[in-house]
Amino acid sequence: MMMDEVYYKSWCWFVMCATVIYFVIKIMVIRLWWRPRKIEQHFSKQGIKGPSYHFFIGNAKEIGSLMFKASSMSFPPFSHNILPRVLSFYHHWKKIYGPTFLVWFGSTVRLTVADPDLIREIFCSKAELYEKIEAHPLMKQVEGGGLLSLNGHKWAHHRKIIAPTFHMENLKLLIPAALSSVTEMLENWLPELSKSGEEEVEIEVSKWYQTLTEKIVTRTAFGPSYEDGSTIFELQSQQMALASQAFQKVFIPGYRFLPTETNVKSWKLEKEIKKSLLGVIDARRANWENEMQENGPKDLLGLMIQASIKEEKESLITVHDIAEECKSFFFAGEQTTSNLLTWTTILLAMHPQWQVMARDEVLQVCGSRDAPTKDNVSKLKTLGMILNETLRLYPPVVATIRRPKVDVELGGCKVPRGTELLIPILAVHHDQAIWGNDANEFNPGRFSDGVARAAKHPVAFMPFSIGVRTCIGQNLAILQAKLTLATILQRFTFRLSPQYQHAPTVLMLLYPQYGAPIIFQRLSHSRITHNQDL
Repeated sequence: MMMDEVYYKSWCWFVMCATVIYFVIKIMVIRLWWRPRKIEQHFSKQGIKGPSYHFFIGNAKEIGSLMFKASSMSFPPFSHNILPRVLSFYHHWKKIYGPTFLVWFGSTVRLTVADPDLIREIFCSKAELYEKIEAHPLMKQVEGGGLLSLNGHKWAHHRKIIAPTFHMENLKLLIPAALSSVTEMLENWLPELSKSGEEEVEIEVSKWYQTLTEKIVTRTAFGPSYEDGSTIFELQSQQMALASQAFQKVFIPGYRFLPTETNVKSWKLEKEIKKSLLGVIDARRANWENEMQENGPKDLLGLMIQASIKEEKESLITVHDIAEECKSFFFAGEQTTSNLLTWTTILLAMHPQWQVMARDEVLQVCGSRDAPTKDNVSKLKTLGMILNETLRLYPPVVATIRRPKVDVELGGCKVPRGTELLIPILAVHHDQAIWGNDANEFNPGRFSDGVARAAKHPVAFMPFSIGVRTCIGQNLAILQAKLTLATILQRFTFRLSPQYQHAPTVLMLLYPQYGAPIIFQRLSHSRITHNQDL
C-alpha cells in the first residue's frame, strides 16, 4: 500500500513537471520560432523584407557587429555625415532593403518608417491608433514614470496640469535666475584664464553645461523648494551615471536583479530619491495655504501638488505620480538641454563664420555688456536658426518607437497590432531627398523662413517629436540655450581644441564620445567696438 502511494505521488510529480515543460517548450516554439516566421511571411507578401530572423537573438549579432565596425573606423574630423556611425544598422540595411524593412531585436520585430507622410500619420492625423512602448528597464529607472512613459487618459491629464509651467510668459520669469547661473559659470572660467597666464584657456564644456542645466531645471521643477530639489537631483545624476555604465556592458537577461555592487548602489539611490521627494512634497503640502496667498505655484512640483489637493477625493493625482513627474522632468530637461548646448558650441567652433554672425547679432540686439532680457530673446533670429540646425544634424534622440494598438494600414501596408514601428529621426534629418544635396552640411540659413519651410516636407524636422506628444519642455530648452550662448558670445571667441575628437555616439542620447574640449579667448572691448563698427 505504501509503495503504491509513493508510486502515485511520483507519477503525479512526473506528469506535472512534464506538463510544465511541455507548455514552456510550446510557448518558446510559438513565440521564438513560429510567430517570427509568420510575421516575416506576412510582410514578405507585401514586398517588405529585412535581415533574416535568428532564433531567440533576432538580429542582435549583426547589429552588434555593425555598431562595433562603425565605432572603430576613423571618422572625418569635420564631417556631419554621422548616420553611418550612429545608426549603422539602419544605414547598412537601407541600402539593401530600402527605407522600409523589418529588423529583429531579439524576438521583437520592428518595422522601420522613414517616410514623412507616414510619420505624420503616426504622430498627427491618426495618433490615437498608436502608443509609446515601455522603456528599457534601465531607462525607466532613471526617466521615471511621468509624461515620458505615460499613455492615454493619464498622460493627457498630467500634461494638462503641467503645461502652465512651460508657457513662455512663465518661463520668462526664470530669466534672471538663469542668467545668474550662466554668469556664475563664466566667472568660474575666468580664474582658469588667469591661471594659464594666456589670453585663452581650454574648457571641457559638456560637464559645465550639465551642471548649469541642472540648476535651471531644478528651479523650474521645484521653485521655492530649490535647495531640496538640488540635493535630490544630485542623487538622480549619480543614478543616471550608474545606468550609463550598465548600458555600456553586454546585456545579460536578469542581470539587473543580481546584488552586484553597482546594482546595490542603484537600489539605495532609488530608495533615497523616493524618500527625499516624498519629504519635499509633504513639506510643500504642509505650507500650502501660505504659498497660495503668494499668487499660487508656477513650478512643476507646485502645480502637481495643487492638482492633487483639488482631486484628493478622486485620487487622480497621487504622491507617487508627483514624484515620478519630477524624476522624468529632470532626466529629459537636463540631458536634452545640456546636449544641445554642447553640440551647438562644437558646431560654432567648427564654423567660425556662423559664430561671427551670431555674435554680431547678439551685440546688436543685447549690446556688449548688458545681460540679455526677455525681449531680446525673441529677436535673436540667427541664433535660433543655428540651434535648429544643430538639432537637425545632432538630435538628442536619434530614433523613437511607436506601436499600433489595433491592426492598421500604413502606406498601403497592413501592420498587425503590436508591431513596433522604428522611426529613425536621424536618418530623416539627414535625408538628401528631403533636405537637399547639402543635407550633411551645417547650413543654418535653411531655417531663415522658419521650420515649416526649411525642408521639402513640413514634418521632416522633429528633434522634440511632433504632434500631440511634442516635448512639453522644448521652450525651456531653447530659451536656456539662447541665454547661455548669447552671454558666452558677448564675452568670448572660441575654437575647437586640438584634443577634440569628433565621435558622435549614442548612450541613451546622442553625445560626443570623447567630450567637448573648446579653447576660449576673452573678447576685448576694443574688438567688440570694432565688430560693431563693421
